[in-house]
Amino acid sequence: MATKDAPVCQIFSFHDSKTSPDPFFGLAPECLNPTPVPIVIDNGSFQTRAGWAAPSPAELSSPQLQFRSVAARSRGAARSETQIGNDIPNLEPLRWLLKSQFDRNVVVNFEIQELIFDYIFTHLGINSEGSVKHPIVLTEAPCNPLHCRQMMSELLFECYSVPYVSYGVDGLYSFYHNNNQRKPQPPHTGIVLSSGYHCSHILPVINGRLDAVNCKRVNVAGSQAASYLQRLLQLKYPGHLSSITLSRMEELLHEHSYTAADYHEEMEKWRSPEFYEREVHRMQLSFSGKLPSGCVTAEERQERRAQQLRRLQEINARRREEKLQQDQERLDRLLAVQELWEDGLLDQFHRSLVELNMDSAEELQSYIKKLQLAVEQGRQKLLHSDGAEGKTDSYHSMIYRPFSNELFLQPSFNMAEYHQLFVGTERLRCPEILFQPSLIGEEQMGLMETLQYVLARYTPEQQEALVSNVFLTGGNMQYPGMKERIERELLAMRPFQSHFKVTMASRPALDAWYGAREWALEHHPGEESEGWISRKDYEEKGGEYLSEHCASNLFIPMKIAKPVPARPAEPPVTAQTSTGASAAITTVTSSLDPSSSGLSADVTMVTS
Repeated sequence: MATKDAPVCQIFSFHDSKTSPDPFFGLAPECLNPTPVPIVIDNGSFQTRAGWAAPSPAELSSPQLQFRSVAARSRGAARSETQIGNDIPNLEPLRWLLKSQFDRNVVVNFEIQELIFDYIFTHLGINSEGSVKHPIVLTEAPCNPLHCRQMMSELLFECYSVPYVSYGVDGLYSFYHNNNQRKPQPPHTGIVLSSGYHCSHILPVINGRLDAVNCKRVNVAGSQAASYLQRLLQLKYPGHLSSITLSRMEELLHEHSYTAADYHEEMEKWRSPEFYEREVHRMQLSFSGKLPSGCVTAEERQERRAQQLRRLQEINARRREEKLQQDQERLDRLLAVQELWEDGLLDQFHRSLVELNMDSAEELQSYIKKLQLAVEQGRQKLLHSDGAEGKTDSYHSMIYRPFSNELFLQPSFNMAEYHQLFVGTERLRCPEILFQPSLIGEEQMGLMETLQYVLARYTPEQQEALVSNVFLTGGNMQYPGMKERIERELLAMRPFQSHFKVTMASRPALDAWYGAREWALEHHPGEESEGWISRKDYEEKGGEYLSEHCASNLFIPMKIAKPVPARPAEPPVTAQTSTGASAAITTVTSSLDPSSSGLSADVTMVTS
């Protein structure tokens, strides 16, 4: 063709998908025989996934529950009134009520965590009273604080009486699962770049074990990108603030954003009008096709106002009639009680006074007078409103009559285009904060700078082994172009002609659950099994105890130095010399020399 086609506008609409409540599953026989099957829970800060580590049937090989890790409960509401995860169809109306068990990526709110566990166990079909007979495989944050693990173990062992618990890191479970699929020779060495909802991690793995000393965290991830996108679009479209919600921004990030291989070069492309028209995504908001109020005649405006006025008058008249009817019924009842008193039926009269919560006949007379006055005033208002209705109509017609033949019109414009959000450079600016946190005012290194810092702590041989298996996982790593961007950054970072390999998880958001399930199938719970904490271990070694395995944190017990009790000071000894002079010998308390096990005593001789 001789002529170039004009760029076609890409118009999209928000899905605004609403979740439906999760079903209550029945407990399959395969989950009980021959032994209780472990429950695998990926306790993520954005989404929780739960299911069974059962080899069969096929429907148990995937997580049965997937829901947002939030709970909504009004202040003072009962525990049973709390809504969890998918029980909340739309998060936006309840955004101010939402609570999470996480502070960044660490569980701190264990009341909400207990509600999450209740939701999981009841929906999986566990109806045993007061206990869960199944082992639990649970994910936790890298380098999880001992106090948080202690509280989690206490919740599981004391509240639910589980027999075994195993803790692991979600990024390492995903690494374990994908390595088993590729089947390289164990032990695995590599470096995991994991980015979730609240923060991102760099996890070096040496010979199949996490090198916790060199793990690093970057406090930038999906939630910061969504907030940044919301702020950008609200500044760009101040007339559509209510339509730019956080849920819609998360949808834009998941479905319309991408990572640029070269950020500055890509931003230069967006300067071209042709490139902009071709690549900009127009998000269509809902709107009414009716003309705005300025595009109608004065007669139509007058008629609308008159209709509104009549509607208000009808509402007020209806309310007055209802109030008058209630007062009249109350007055009739009080008058009937008064007649009892006048007829001399004192017993019935006094019983009626007690029912009315009154003390005497004088109080009854006072109430009757007040109600008679209120009924009379209500009738007068009704008569006055009926007479004023016709006057109001004539008054409005007199005011708007001079303008009845004029037409007030606004310049015509495209209503559909006015209700569109043009998402252009925002598509790449928001994912870029993972590499440049300074875009949102964060004073910290980006992901690749932190990776370079971590690699510099190893020998050249270890660096070669680590970069030969760079593994990307986590829901915030699913942007198109993320793998290419990491490869480009590594190419600029590594020495000339050095080799590296970047691999993306097959399912970045779900592989942590599948890896935990695969680990549970290969390592059956038992007293001597690697990675499992029994109730006996919990009682003997404390709640912070961790049984290490290939996808877990390292257990570094907290050493509390016990203070050495001080010895009481010996009384001073006084010796009498032959010349009559006395010598005072003061013995200073012995102190323990840290370099030796002996005791040294300082003796001071004072003579007089």
